[in-house]
Amino acid sequence: MKLLRKILFPFIPIYYLVTWLRNKFYDLGWFSSRSYDIPVICVGNLSTGGTGKTPTTEYIIGLLKEKQYQLAILSRGYGRKTKGFILAGKKASAETIGDEPFQFYNKFKGHVSVAVDENRQHGIEALQSMESPEVIVLDDAFQHRKVKAGFYVLLTAYGNLYSDDIVLPTGNLRESRAGAKRANCIVVTKCPTSLSFSEKEHITQQLRPLSHQSVYFSTISYSEYIYNGSDRFSLQDLVGKTITLVTGIAHPQPLLDYLRSKSIDFEHLKFKDHHMFSTSEIEVLRQKEIVLTTEKDYMRLQDSFDANTSQLYYLPISFQIDKSDAFDTEIISFINSF
Repeated sequence: MKLLRKILFPFIPIYYLVTWLRNKFYDLGWFSSRSYDIPVICVGNLSTGGTGKTPTTEYIIGLLKEKQYQLAILSRGYGRKTKGFILAGKKASAETIGDEPFQFYNKFKGHVSVAVDENRQHGIEALQSMESPEVIVLDDAFQHRKVKAGFYVLLTAYGNLYSDDIVLPTGNLRESRAGAKRANCIVVTKCPTSLSFSEKEHITQQLRPLSHQSVYFSTISYSEYIYNGSDRFSLQDLVGKTITLVTGIAHPQPLLDYLRSKSIDFEHLKFKDHHMFSTSEIEVLRQKEIVLTTEKDYMRLQDSFDANTSQLYYLPISFQIDKSDAFDTEIISFINSF
């Protein structure tokens, strides 16, 4: 893959020009973009993935849920086997709405409306008609210019900043770094907990935020417990056992490092991000003694395992952001401006 990306280097100017022209036409108003009379918050990135959109979105959902807003989440539903608008309900699954929306639905069931639609304009209109939300959060819609959100949260991963990257096909950027100017705030995700003030200042200088853009730093930490449906077990219970770790996420290395730091031995079966497991792959996994996976992967795997066997587990993560009071205030102030 690395060799192929190097071979495709001459195509960078073509990709850059196409995406630049597209954004320019939206900026000039030659392509229409619709705004709304309710607060619409977009969480997204410039890169192709692995920036921690799901935990960031869940943090914002938790914040707004605590403030008792009537809230809806709209996603494209990447990887689903359906088309068009779907409002998550009792029959929802990773196949019908996608793994990340299904995770949102399971975690915030009864408190938040979760919907998917590849046409975000249509999805917003359908949500307004059916659910009458006070706030809509768009998951992974930074490049969806047909909708003009009122507030953009741009994510970039520590160690893989968009300021150090180039556009596809050789780099990982979906559009040029100039797209960052649309952001209201920038969150550097997946930072080490030991990140110093001077390092934060250096990263901020690299990102070159505009005068109105705040820069925040967030960390992800792994739980001390694993879960099997509604049951919880100590992670240390896995020490000395035969473990198969299954990941279908963009960057699993931090998870591998964490498990090893806990003296847990495992074989690692790595799949691409949002991988939909085949029947033959499921059969292989069913032969394993204990299968450990991420919460997102669990959404796609759980229906293929007997819940009573205590064979499949997931390890949840938690999200922390520095200057959380300031970040929360920015979000709430935007909403209150309506």
